[in-house]
Amino acid sequence: MSLINKEIGEFKVDAFYKGERTTWSDEKTKGKWNVFFFYPADFTFVCPTELEDLQAKYEDFKKIGCEILSVSCDTHWVHKAWKDASEKIAKIEYPMLADPAHVLCNIFEVLIPEDGVAERGTFVVNPEGRIVAYEVNAGNVGRNADELLRKVQALQFVAEHGDEVCPAKWKPGEETLKPSLDLVGRL
Repeated sequence: MSLINKEIGEFKVDAFYKGERTTWSDEKTKGKWNVFFFYPADFTFVCPTELEDLQAKYEDFKKIGCEILSVSCDTHWVHKAWKDASEKIAKIEYPMLADPAHVLCNIFEVLIPEDGVAERGTFVVNPEGRIVAYEVNAGNVGRNADELLRKVQALQFVAEHGDEVCPAKWKPGEETLKPSLDLVGRL
């Protein structure tokens, strides 16, 4: 079953953000674009490469009004310890959400119950709180922040220009497509 257009609903979790423990809730996500970036666990191998890649693009995401929210089933204390221990993770400026009770994993349906960790899932949530794009990768394959940024830009464009669609590899400023009215009903 698809999660497209699923409303994420209410949640409240701890987070490690700006060097402190804080609370993050659905209230902080409303009215803006958000990327929920699930990864299996802190102190692992592929995860720091992905999180560092996201940090390198974080300013670009912020410029288009999109917040990055990394999520694992670790506590905020483990996030802090990882930041203290890793050069790559020490660079992170975006919120690191803690989901040891699997609140977010269950909302986004990425929990691996037998391991108590999240799948490597990426979810773009629009300002109305609905999932508009997602992908879940095998745990041993990292994701690409450049492509994620491009997807968010395309989603924002079509949200603003409902009669246009973005072709493969579309980037801001490039031509879009305007499907005929007959075709739109069949998409």
